[in-house]
Amino acid sequence: MNEHQDNNSDKESFEQEQNELTKRRIVELEELRKLGLNPYTYSFDVDSYSSDILQSFKDDAPQQEVSVAGRIVSLRRMGKASFCHIRDSKGKIQIYLKRDDIGPAYDHFKLMDMGDIVGVKGIVFRTKTGEVSIHAKSLELLSKSIRPLPVVKEKVDEQGNKTVYDPFSDKELRYRQRYVDLVVNPDVRDVFVKRAKVVASVRGFLNERGYLEVETPVLQPIYGGAAARPFVTHHNALDFDFYLRISDELYLKRLIVGGFEGVYEISKDFRNEGMDKSHNPEFTMLELYVSYKDYNWMMDLVEQMIHAVALTVTGGARVKVGGNEIDFTPPWKRITMLDSIREVAGENLGGKSEDELAAIAKKHHVEVERSMGAGKIIDSIFSELVEPTLIQPTFITDYPIEMSPLAKRHRSKPGLVERFELMCNGHELANAFSELNDPLDQRSRFEDQAKLKARGDEEAMVIDEDFLRALEYGMPPTAGLGIGIDRLTMVLTNRESIRDVIFFPQMKPEK
Repeated sequence: MNEHQDNNSDKESFEQEQNELTKRRIVELEELRKLGLNPYTYSFDVDSYSSDILQSFKDDAPQQEVSVAGRIVSLRRMGKASFCHIRDSKGKIQIYLKRDDIGPAYDHFKLMDMGDIVGVKGIVFRTKTGEVSIHAKSLELLSKSIRPLPVVKEKVDEQGNKTVYDPFSDKELRYRQRYVDLVVNPDVRDVFVKRAKVVASVRGFLNERGYLEVETPVLQPIYGGAAARPFVTHHNALDFDFYLRISDELYLKRLIVGGFEGVYEISKDFRNEGMDKSHNPEFTMLELYVSYKDYNWMMDLVEQMIHAVALTVTGGARVKVGGNEIDFTPPWKRITMLDSIREVAGENLGGKSEDELAAIAKKHHVEVERSMGAGKIIDSIFSELVEPTLIQPTFITDYPIEMSPLAKRHRSKPGLVERFELMCNGHELANAFSELNDPLDQRSRFEDQAKLKARGDEEAMVIDEDFLRALEYGMPPTAGLGIGIDRLTMVLTNRESIRDVIFFPQMKPEK
């Protein structure tokens, strides 16, 4: 039998065992009902949580009565007394159950399993082995689990070699069944608690500075604000195709035109592109626009904000990411895009034609397509050769104008725009401009994008006449910023895949 057949056999054996366990639990469910119990109750009064009980317990303090609820994660049944551990939203704690104390509920306990959710009222004490526990005075089944939770199995072959077999270590299965992943892998829950802190910290930082949180349309008649392919949906009542937004930028800048001096949105954006460790079609983005500021000011703000977020979420400015330690203490390195390519690859790309850039890309084994303009070729060279080397937070500044149709021309460097990207751990975390507010220049840039689209560039921007009309009314000088919340969370929680920080990432449909 080959390895593939052996794995299939293990899986079939596991599934068969799961089916048998489910059948047994359904029998138990019916027995509980015959005993007059409702295995799916309506409520239970909780006044205490596991971690709080464990931290506050003192042997010389008066007895503490508590009411807790959680999922059974271990069982040790004996004659007249038994033990189990339950896990609640803050951790787990041991429960001591004695027939003389809980009466008929002790017989009900025999029909309970790992995964069942129970409510317990009792007294906190320390066992002879030193474990702080709850001596149950009452036990109530709150929800019967009929599908067994995954548990680690051990398999020993004929030679005595032991293999640990965990059916829920499979990454794809964990992403599909996040609800089970959260139950059996408590560290996963911690990641999402930290993610919530990231969002709350960003929001608090911006609110303290007086910027207004707003909402803009998810369904847009014209997509824009980024170089990406959109998802398309049809509105039946209007008989019109709309696009799921790829960015909030053009709507937020309309609000700057309308007189708001600082607006931001933390939102879901959607891009119809490939999936990998740093890309998911649905992702969370912060976008911020502040009047009368430029990209130099925005670099300072980003340093301050992410440093503050790191302190809040991790307790310090230094975080471990894989084998690296990343230091978010300002100031961070700042280097132009062309200088970074010269520094890493030894190539001077300034003033080069498309053909010359394509030849340099080929020399360094960077793939380019005929539809690419000069800007995209430079971006590809940067992405392949430079980006993976940028581990510490680094501002890459001053991009070719072809790459940035929404950014203002550089005030002193012809052919470039005032733009930066924040790179960290080999990936882009943030993108920002001195925003283009010249309506005639913006129209010309959109027209250049239309030419690229005609050449086959599916990610080129389209002309948005209403946005151009808004600019014609006058937009003040403005600094704009986008930060990928998912990627920032990946760094601050030491996770290697964006799917690890999204509760329900996109997956192929189950067969």
